[in-house]
Amino acid sequence: MTRYTHGQHPSVTDSYRWRNAANSAGYALAEMTPGRSLLDIGCGPGTITVDLAARVAPGRVVAVDSSAEAVELARATAEKEGAGNIDFRVGDVHDLDLPDASFDVVHAHQVLQHVADPVRALSEMRRVTAPGGVVAACDSDYSGMYWYPRPPELDEWMDLYQRAARANGGEPDAGRRLLAWARAAGFEDVTYAAEVWDHSSPERRSWWGGMWSRRILESDLARQAVAEGLASPADLERISAGWAAWSRDPDAVFVIPRGTVLCRV
Repeated sequence: MTRYTHGQHPSVTDSYRWRNAANSAGYALAEMTPGRSLLDIGCGPGTITVDLAARVAPGRVVAVDSSAEAVELARATAEKEGAGNIDFRVGDVHDLDLPDASFDVVHAHQVLQHVADPVRALSEMRRVTAPGGVVAACDSDYSGMYWYPRPPELDEWMDLYQRAARANGGEPDAGRRLLAWARAAGFEDVTYAAEVWDHSSPERRSWWGGMWSRRILESDLARQAVAEGLASPADLERISAGWAAWSRDPDAVFVIPRGTVLCRV
């Protein structure tokens, strides 16, 4: 794995808890049928994992994340929701400690944009997928995001994030590359599709802008930006204020395009 740009600060991990199977894995839900075995790569705090585990129950579920802290959060989420069919592990998608052909479905949500070698990661996911199974991956595309109004502080935020993510070895425009990466990993039967997250309703706008106004000051991204000279504390304060002002604008919209692939083995 590369260095995870967002990190595990609560301003990050708490924001992931709104994600579930319906709003984050809709393209793959037809594959999540009872009795199928599932590997969930990059489980984060586990809300998607728990949702998917309920759909494949009584199938076996293994959830992997490179962060031990994230794994503990996910385990706590599963315990709270009474999900008893999940085995949580710390691991690296580039080198999975799992046998060949051992899962019916391998799922990765917002993972490949952060890894050092997405083609190798997909090859590993292919290796552990059983014949007749499927690898499902989804990633956002930062350069394809759009918002209105266009305050300069949000343009600064985008530029800062792109520079930080690439300095960490990631590819923030992963969404548009998933098909090419899957084909390079040896998949021949690949279906590409696009989805969006829309943070434009009054509730979503307030949440999204408020979350980023905090995250840009508190997360690993903020610490990296200052430590590596990508931005000053004053720059981050200005960007934070810009997010807060944007979130209060009744005309504001924010849309995130997401590329998806279903890769059949």
